[in-house]
Amino acid sequence: MTALQEIPVETINGEATTLGDYAGDVLLVVNVASKCGLTPQYEALEALYSEYRDRGFAVLGFPANNFGGQEPGTNTEIADFCATNYSVDFPLFSKISVVGEDQHPLYRELTAQAPSATGDKEAFRDRLRGFGMTPTEDPDVLWNFEKFLVSRDGRVVGRFAPTVTPDDPALVAALASELDDGQVAG
Repeated sequence: MTALQEIPVETINGEATTLGDYAGDVLLVVNVASKCGLTPQYEALEALYSEYRDRGFAVLGFPANNFGGQEPGTNTEIADFCATNYSVDFPLFSKISVVGEDQHPLYRELTAQAPSATGDKEAFRDRLRGFGMTPTEDPDVLWNFEKFLVSRDGRVVGRFAPTVTPDDPALVAALASELDDGQVAG
């Protein structure tokens, strides 16, 4: 097992686990939020999960309240919101911090392995500045819905900015290259 796969995390229901439980699967680890302009990405994340789960793929959602207070709910409220509004069936985990002094070890390792994301981060940073916010800089996670692609052997092989949607051709191509046959449905 890799260091990434050994880091303790909790399911949204409070059960202790690790990413090692998903060893052998391709993973898309995403910090999610319920009250963000990007929240509709839940729908595309669920579609991606539904499309490829039978081929050894999982989306793992980690709620975080680090950006604009956009995930204020409890784990129960988050799970209910995701199920009710987006029919989320992919695994959700307990709320964590993805940046700052209390950054969860999982995100410390993810950002160490992939210190920069693909996508137009500077335009997003400029947009945040336009709202009077001070954006993070690499290697920190920029905002909600940043995505880390993890290979079957537990290594980060891709990182995508929040504005790169789950159905973006670059993300889908990276996923295809990690799946056994390299083929994605068209």
